[in-house]
Amino acid sequence: MQLKPQDFLVALKLVAWGEQRWTYARLAQELGISVSEAHACIKRGLLAGLLLPNREPAPAGSTGGPDANKVGSDMAAQEPLGIYRVTRKRVRRAALPDDAEAAADNPVRPNARNLAEFALHGAKYAFPAVKLPLVAGVPTSHSAPAFAGVFAPGSTDFVWPHPNGTVRGVGIEPLHPAVPFAAMQDAKLYELLALFDALRVGKARERGMALERLQALIDPESVPRTKGPSYG
Repeated sequence: MQLKPQDFLVALKLVAWGEQRWTYARLAQELGISVSEAHACIKRGLLAGLLLPNREPAPAGSTGGPDANKVGSDMAAQEPLGIYRVTRKRVRRAALPDDAEAAADNPVRPNARNLAEFALHGAKYAFPAVKLPLVAGVPTSHSAPAFAGVFAPGSTDFVWPHPNGTVRGVGIEPLHPAVPFAAMQDAKLYELLALFDALRVGKARERGMALERLQALIDPESVPRTKGPSYG
């Protein structure tokens, strides 16, 4: 199994969504990919350890609680010639509790620790940046709108080539062809993708900022909390 760029894109999209409910159809629509490709990305993400299932699959052959087999064998012993047809009762979706309904809509979640480690230290080698000639496009890396005012003016602008681009700069081949479209639909995903590009093409200061910010966005639990002043 080889991890593909769109698998990383899907994982970052789930980070951007946070606790939002989502379906494969919505995931595909917002990323500009097919539903079948969205399923394939989730499958590879699970195998790679970048994602975690929100519910464990039922064991094969499991039909009930711990005493189900015992009850069945007792019935067979009493009436060995009986033939039974068991009809599974259907449960309407509307009758599901909120937690069960949410799990049905959100089959997986990011594996924060693994995904952060891959994003910070592995992804730029798995998906290296390819620089292109000057072109109009969508700003990325430190040129993205999320970092306006963070870096001094005059820095080289980097862009994803796009026919509707308004900024001219050094072109960077996006992680996946769907990236410019997907980024323009979701500001948080845009920030995550721009930070990843800063790791790929940025200078030392930009890479340092990107490392800290990506860590905080993907795996906030790993970031030490700043202690307030102590009194007394």
